[in-house]
Order: sequence, then C-alpha cells, then structure tokens
Amino acid sequence: MASGRQAAEHNVQTFATWVAGKSDDDFRSLAHLGVLSRTEVAKECGFGRSALEQNPRIKAALRELEDALRERGVLPPEAEKTAEDAAPPMREPGKLRGALDAERLRRLEIENASLKAEVAELKRSLEKHAILREALSLTGRLPR
Repeated sequence: MASGRQAAEHNVQTFATWVAGKSDDDFRSLAHLGVLSRTEVAKECGFGRSALEQNPRIKAALRELEDALRERGVLPPEAEKTAEDAAPPMREPGKLRGALDAERLRRLEIENASLKAEVAELKRSLEKHAILREALSLTGRLPR
C-alpha cells in the first residue's frame, strides 16, 4: 500500500494528465456556477473529491486551470464577493408552500376545536357520574 505522500503525488500526476487530455469544450461541459464541477473532476480523475480540497498541489493547479480558462473565455469571469454575498440568501416561502401551510393550519384548528368540544362533553359526563356515585355512597347503595 502506498504512503499518503505517494498517493498524493500519484493524484497530482493523474490530475495533470487529465488536464492535458481535455479540450475547451470538455471544460465547458464540466462548468457549473462559474467553476469546474469538483465532483465531476474527481470522478473523471478517479480519486475522491476530498483530494481536490485537501491536496494543496491539486488545489493550486485547479485554481490556476480555472483562472486560465477564464482568461480564454471558457469560464465566466469570477464575480467579486460583497458583504451581501457573504450571508446566505433568505428565501421567501413560495406561494405553494404558503398555501400548503395555510391549509394545514386550517385543518389543525378544526381538529383542535373538535377535540376541545369532546373534552368539555366528557368532563360534563364525568361530573354527572361523580354526583351519582356520591349520592349512592351516601345512601349506602354503592356496590362493594
């Protein structure tokens, strides 16, 4: 079994060979959101996606490749990150989701009202039986 350094070196060589065998059209097909799809690159190279993030030489080579592709017009220019981009965007609930939530709320409110009415009826019934039980125990007719 190869050591970690040997595996890392092998992965760097594999990545370099993979880059050399690709054309601009191949890179365009791998583009996703302005960068190369890390998952697809790792699959085609035959190593794990983590190698692209953890191996500093592959990481640097990938960044250089993307920069070169941007200069050649294969990838779109990198957008500058602003303070607004740093925070994750807040999604407004869609109309469908809002309608589903409103319907669910309506059903739960109806069920809640129904259960409250049932509880009130059962309490009245229990109170009636408690009075009868008390009367029977006072007259001595309570079964033992």
